[in-house]
Amino acid sequence: MAILLLRHATAGSRSRWKGADELRPLDKRGRRQAELLAESLAGYRTTRIVTSPSVRCVQTVEPLAARLELPVEERDELGEGKESTAVRALLEELRDETPIVCTHGDVILDLIGWERVAKKGSTWILQPDGAGFAPAVYLSPPTK
Repeated sequence: MAILLLRHATAGSRSRWKGADELRPLDKRGRRQAELLAESLAGYRTTRIVTSPSVRCVQTVEPLAARLELPVEERDELGEGKESTAVRALLEELRDETPIVCTHGDVILDLIGWERVAKKGSTWILQPDGAGFAPAVYLSPPTK
């Protein structure tokens, strides 16, 4: 089975947001990206949608969850700045499924390597690789 590791869509400027960063919502472009992601990722036979509890992550997967009629599962392990060991343990828990896992850029790059790219709204398809997962395919952020 594969894990689709999704970086949240665009959420505007962190420095301009006045509230707690975990409450920062998607911007107009990000909402459009979320709708396009629902179209482009719908065909992957997703079994679960698991996300960071940050508003921008939840909003990124909501259109897809509605389309697939799946609940959105919020997991603290996927929050920004979380330890990669906790994220790896969660991915191991999901190994026998085909989940979409939405998180933040730092979490993704900790998992797949900082030399790789993970633009907002992009997806890495991870394949099981021995005791872990290997990045196999990069899907650029949708645009229209």
